[in-house]
Amino acid sequence: MFTNLVKKVFGTKNDREVRKLQKIVNRISELESGLGELSDADLKAETDRLRQQLAAGKTLDELLPEAFAVVRETAHRVMGMRHFDVQMIGGLTLHQGRIAEMRTGEGKTLVATLAAYLNALPAEGVHVITVNDYLARRDAQWMGPLYRALGLTVGIIQSYQGPNAANSFLIGDSDEPQPCTRREAYAADITYGTNNEFGFDYLRDNMALRLSDKSQRGLSFAIIDEVDSILIDEARTPLVISGAAQDSSSLYRSVNKLIQKLEVGSKEPVSEEDSGDKSGLGDFTVDEKSRQVELTEEGFQKIEDILITEGLLQPEESLYQATNLGLLHHVHSALRAHHLFQKDVEYIVQGGQAVLIDEHTGRTMPGRRLSEGLHQAIEAKEGLDIQQESQTLASTTFQNYFRLYGKLAGMTGTADTEAYEFQQIYGLQVMVIPTNVEVKRKDLNDLVFLTQEEKFNAVIEDIGEITAAGAPVLVGTASVETSELLSTMLDSAGIKHNVLNAKQHEREANIIVEAGRPGA
Repeated sequence: MFTNLVKKVFGTKNDREVRKLQKIVNRISELESGLGELSDADLKAETDRLRQQLAAGKTLDELLPEAFAVVRETAHRVMGMRHFDVQMIGGLTLHQGRIAEMRTGEGKTLVATLAAYLNALPAEGVHVITVNDYLARRDAQWMGPLYRALGLTVGIIQSYQGPNAANSFLIGDSDEPQPCTRREAYAADITYGTNNEFGFDYLRDNMALRLSDKSQRGLSFAIIDEVDSILIDEARTPLVISGAAQDSSSLYRSVNKLIQKLEVGSKEPVSEEDSGDKSGLGDFTVDEKSRQVELTEEGFQKIEDILITEGLLQPEESLYQATNLGLLHHVHSALRAHHLFQKDVEYIVQGGQAVLIDEHTGRTMPGRRLSEGLHQAIEAKEGLDIQQESQTLASTTFQNYFRLYGKLAGMTGTADTEAYEFQQIYGLQVMVIPTNVEVKRKDLNDLVFLTQEEKFNAVIEDIGEITAAGAPVLVGTASVETSELLSTMLDSAGIKHNVLNAKQHEREANIIVEAGRPGA
């Protein structure tokens, strides 16, 4: 009760922090009237003046009020967008190396320009990280005129297509991005790109034989958009660069046929009490939670006999001998491919290849392959051409990579729920930024159904009512399979709709353009 009273009088810790930052925003606002009298050329010259002050010994914190005021005035002139006070608070939060939680639609892209500009003054490079290529290019082009008016250059990193492909761009003398080398894009004052590309470029640089082959120039400051997705959901995702190894395509095909003679037992992890009782386990067990497949004693003996019959194993040899562990690995890979990787859920078959689907975004990941022969086992399962095996040449995780930056900041619509993890793993504090105007939307509780059929029928009924009223509807599903099931049900109900999943990747832009129309 006493705690609640204190909160009522003094506000929460977050409220007190917001009030503290509001005082800095008030100081910034006082500087604006003087900047309004400057010509565009004089405003652009402010960047050089601030850099000279920095070289003379001033700190970024001392230059912050002037720098933020310059960005706000320039944005208003060039783009007709003047940062709201709450956006200025968001910019301050990012500069301080914290996470700004801002509601969707509160203008995070514009907020990032404040901290990006200030931290670009030392000319050590600022990285603005987004979740996909489209957003990296869109945000860089959208904010490009603002940066250009301030005399800064902007680099755009797109998906790597090889050293000679035009997959990097520079916004310098013109608003239209010009193709450039990856090294030139990283040499820009501010560089936009995806978490994958920054991570892989770091690995490529570590494998470079000459300094001139390196593209990145240091990891000074990064602003991560959708920070919860990148730093929490994908934190342990391995980034792996592979090279070609031996060709075992015929062995993958042979083992793929042989494991189909094995019978699956339990699909649940076996408890310690039941571990002595092997009845009912079949030839192997599948633990979907830990994504593992284990052969039982009977299954192990059975696959040994089958391999001996097929001439893949000598009669006097065992699968557990050191020389045959590779063969045992092939058996495990084939079982995992059949029982843990479903078509249209974990991957799709497209253009004669097994293309992985990103579990976080639902997008296809062309060129990305599973390691340790698992991708080849999936290709054998689907009857596709089996590509050469690969071996790991360099690897890291997003968690390890982003902790290398001198200063890290992030922004998202949902961070407060993971505040403890951000603090523990990255030392990042979360600031909840208030909205510019009061939110009138009501967030309702979840509805729980006993069966999947009841749930989907309720979804279809709900969609029907909303589209009949003329409002557009967005329906999110966890897999390609579920999106297509709902699509079939919508067809049966006579409701016109578009499906955007990994199979419609190329049509994405067209579908999104139409998405907000009444009744869509």
